[in-house]
Amino acid sequence: MSQVDPRDARRSGGADPRRRAGASLVRRLAAETPALQLVVLAIVFVVTSLTISGFLTRASIYSVLVLASFLGIAAAGQTVVILIGGIDLSVPSLIGAGNLVSPMLSGRGWGFGLVIAFVVGIGALVGAANGYLVRRLGASPLVVTLAGGAIVYGLSAAWTNNGFAHGNVPGWVSSFSSPIGHTFGIAVPPVLVLWAVLAVVLGVVLHRSVTGRHIYATGANARAAELVGVRTLRVWVGSFALSGASAATVGLLLTGFVGSATVGVGNPYLFTSLAAVLVGGTSLVGARGDYTRTVLGALILTLITTVLVGHGAGVATQEVVFGVLILLFVGLYGRDRRVRDRV
Repeated sequence: MSQVDPRDARRSGGADPRRRAGASLVRRLAAETPALQLVVLAIVFVVTSLTISGFLTRASIYSVLVLASFLGIAAAGQTVVILIGGIDLSVPSLIGAGNLVSPMLSGRGWGFGLVIAFVVGIGALVGAANGYLVRRLGASPLVVTLAGGAIVYGLSAAWTNNGFAHGNVPGWVSSFSSPIGHTFGIAVPPVLVLWAVLAVVLGVVLHRSVTGRHIYATGANARAAELVGVRTLRVWVGSFALSGASAATVGLLLTGFVGSATVGVGNPYLFTSLAAVLVGGTSLVGARGDYTRTVLGALILTLITTVLVGHGAGVATQEVVFGVLILLFVGLYGRDRRVRDRV
C-alpha cells in the first residue's frame, strides 16, 4: 500500500489533494452559480414554515416578500457599486431623508408625482456627487459616502423639524407598498411588480449590454478598462447615482408602508443592504456577482429575520446572526484574488 510522503504533505500545505480538489470544486460551483443561495433559501423557507404558525398563507408570504422588496431595491445600487469596487454607506441616510421629506412636500400641496421626481432626483444627484468625488479625488468611498449621507440626512431633518413637520401620504402610495395592494385588479402588491421589473432590467443591463460590460471591466481593472476606451469616471458616477436613486425610492416606499415620516427608518439598511449583497454571493473584490444573487440574499435575510422575530429574538440577536452569515459567505467568496491580480 502506497503512503504519502510527509514532505509532499508539507509542500501541499498539509492537505489531502483530493480534499483540496473537492473544496476547490465547491468554491468554483458557488462562484459560478447561486446554487448555495438557493439551497439556503429552501432550508430557511422550510424552517420558517414549520416553526412559525400561520406562515403558509398568502397574507404572510406577501408580507415577507414586501419587506424583502424594500431591502432588495435598497441593495440594487449597492450591488452595482460593489461590482465596480466601491461601497456606499449613504444608503440609510438617503432612505431616511426620502422618508422625512416626501410627506412634508405632499402636505404643502406638491403633487406626489412631483414629490417622487424631486426625492429620487436628489438621491441620484447625491449619489453622483459621491461617485465623482471618490473617483476624481481618489478618496475612500467609506468616508465620502458616510459624510455625504450624513449631510443630506441632517439637512432633511432640519427642514422637517426632525420629522415632525405636518404632511400626508396619498392613499394610492400606501396601497402601492401594502402587502394587500392590487396590481391592475390582481391580488399582487405593486411593489413586488416594481421589484421584479427592476431585477429583470438590471439583469439585462449587467449581462446583455455595453454598460454592463463597462461595469465589470471597471471593477476588474479600472486602468485596463480606460486603456480600451471605457470612461471609468462615468461608470463610477452612474453606479453611485443608481445607488442614491434606489435608496431614495425605498424612502418613498417606506413612507407609503408606514403612512408617515419615521425618524431612523433607514438605519437598519446600513447593515442589511450590504449583507444582502454579500450573502447573495457578490464579492467585495469587484467584478464578480450580479443582482440576481442580491435578490436571493434579500429573501434569505428577510426569512431569517422572520424566524428570529417569530421566536422572540431581539435586534442584537439578529445582528449576531447576520454577522455570522456575512463572515461565512465572505470566507467563501472573498478568498479568490481580484481579477486584475490573476496571472
